[in-house]
Amino acid sequence: MTLVQIGAGNIGRSFVGQLFARVGYEVVFVDVAYDIIRALNERHAYTIEVRDTPAATLRIEGVRGINARDAEAAAETLAAADIAATAVGPNALPHVFPLIASALSRRRAAGRGPLDIIICENLRDAAQTFRDGLAQHLPEGFPLEESVGLIETSIGKMVPIMPEEVRRQDPLLVYAEAYNTLICDGRAFRNPIPDVPGLAPKQNMKAYVDRKLFVHNLGHAIAAYLGHYHAPSLGHIWEVIEVGTVESAVRGGMAESARALMAEYPGEFTDEGLSDHIDDLVRRLHNRALGDTVYRVGRDLPRKLAPQDRLIGSLRLDHAHGIDAPNTVLGAAAALMFEATDENGEVFGPDRALVRRVREESAVDVLRDVCGLTGEHPGDEGISAAIVNQYARLATGMHP
Repeated sequence: MTLVQIGAGNIGRSFVGQLFARVGYEVVFVDVAYDIIRALNERHAYTIEVRDTPAATLRIEGVRGINARDAEAAAETLAAADIAATAVGPNALPHVFPLIASALSRRRAAGRGPLDIIICENLRDAAQTFRDGLAQHLPEGFPLEESVGLIETSIGKMVPIMPEEVRRQDPLLVYAEAYNTLICDGRAFRNPIPDVPGLAPKQNMKAYVDRKLFVHNLGHAIAAYLGHYHAPSLGHIWEVIEVGTVESAVRGGMAESARALMAEYPGEFTDEGLSDHIDDLVRRLHNRALGDTVYRVGRDLPRKLAPQDRLIGSLRLDHAHGIDAPNTVLGAAAALMFEATDENGEVFGPDRALVRRVREESAVDVLRDVCGLTGEHPGDEGISAAIVNQYARLATGMHP
């Protein structure tokens, strides 16, 4: 059995490749990183260091690599695979679609069945993005729906930051946390679902995509934005989460979303299950070995304050179900003041511009133009007013 993993980065190696290799699949990585592909073909194995409690070292065997620039070899291997996965990042997908399209055409010509592709991109509507992208490289009338299973996922695994000197010493070594559950759309498989421990197929994938965004991502965002507000000198998530006020707000915000999710998806989630999920997320935020920075988690305010994203999307869901959400409002207000710096002391350009606009114009303008709180969506005016009020309190030091 063969899995072709397009993208040999952290998620590809520490997560997907690990899950399938450990149950006996040959894992073939396709990537443009020459040093990684060469090392895979020299060693046919790599090491994962689990930076968690308990710590562990895993040796992953039965692997090899193909340079993505060798289009012929990559397409032939993919066409013959039993299953495939991608983990390249949304911006790189346009470069991947021609490869997949070529493999699907070859596969159909050879009389093989459909190919299931597990999409590990943390991309909303990922399956539709793939359909649209593949259609551009397939002949008109190609039976795409019956030729491929496009399996959306919810990636909850956090990958610890690796020092550059460690990468240089061993390009295959990857750090990971212990969490190892790959939630995926069970209805999208065209072939039998592989019996792989850690693979968690769900029948209502949208519910779990929303859980990831409105609990996991929301909690991270509140930690970064409120943590930076309370302790701007602290650079890591594990440091700011230890500020009592921050952890309380993180838990509170995630609990607000949990109540909204139970109302939105009756029967899918339970209070006990979501409470355990929140406890686990907070424990993982405290993991010093992850090394995640406030800058990385909070960076890119225009995207993270978008209408359907973690903060405003959560608040709209809360409003739709009549749930008071003061902690989420607090996180959104703190985001309007976020000016964390990278290792060179630089603020991310779009973040600097957004914060400057809030100060020079008004929070209302930014909430309207960036967050989409125009008043056309139910509850927008109340959400905007609550954020503006909390922002004013934070700006004058009247924080909780």
